[in-house]
Amino acid sequence: MLVAIDGPAGAGKSTVARALAGKLGFTYLDSGAMYRCVALAALQRGGGELPEQEAALGELARAITIEFRGGAPGAQQTAAASVLLDGRDVSEAIRAPEVSKAASVVAADPAVRTALVAKQRQLIDAGDWVAEGRDIGTVVAPDAELKIFLTAGARERARRRAAELGADVETVLAEQTMRDARDESREHSPLHAAPDAVTLDTSGLTVQEAVARIAALVPSL
Repeated sequence: MLVAIDGPAGAGKSTVARALAGKLGFTYLDSGAMYRCVALAALQRGGGELPEQEAALGELARAITIEFRGGAPGAQQTAAASVLLDGRDVSEAIRAPEVSKAASVVAADPAVRTALVAKQRQLIDAGDWVAEGRDIGTVVAPDAELKIFLTAGARERARRRAAELGADVETVLAEQTMRDARDESREHSPLHAAPDAVTLDTSGLTVQEAVARIAALVPSL
């Protein structure tokens, strides 16, 4: 079974999806981490710069191996899964500010999206998953049994992100506004709710409350 959670930056997708996966005993798939892996690989191979060649990022995205692991070897993956890039644990490295900035550029590349959508479909082909991103329910898995579009007010999203980063709220809000516009207007896989998605506004909700509301919608296994 697949629970697909999409939504804009700062809506709480990662936190809620991770907690929901733990509650349900499902595997957690952070699609954003996959784009960060491509960005990290590109920066490492390019000496801190993204490649200028138009096809380079797509080729890189197809070539690298991305895995999500947790617990003992051979055990079911869990919500605490680590992210492995070509066999190396990069769970911390992909969260660096320079990688986050590069990942935003990488995610807009059509060839990268095509490559990673294929990888995501391979991952969720078997087992029970909670997958979060910006196009899980619309592009990656339009047949997902449950689709959630998680959102929150713009300032609330910026406040959460600023608290997480220790940054200025107004600065984060300005950057978030540009990112939202880019995500919603891009030609390939623009951000929008699937027609059959349940929209959940997390403004004023705790993580536990948001998780409980989604868990109540999960069909009995």
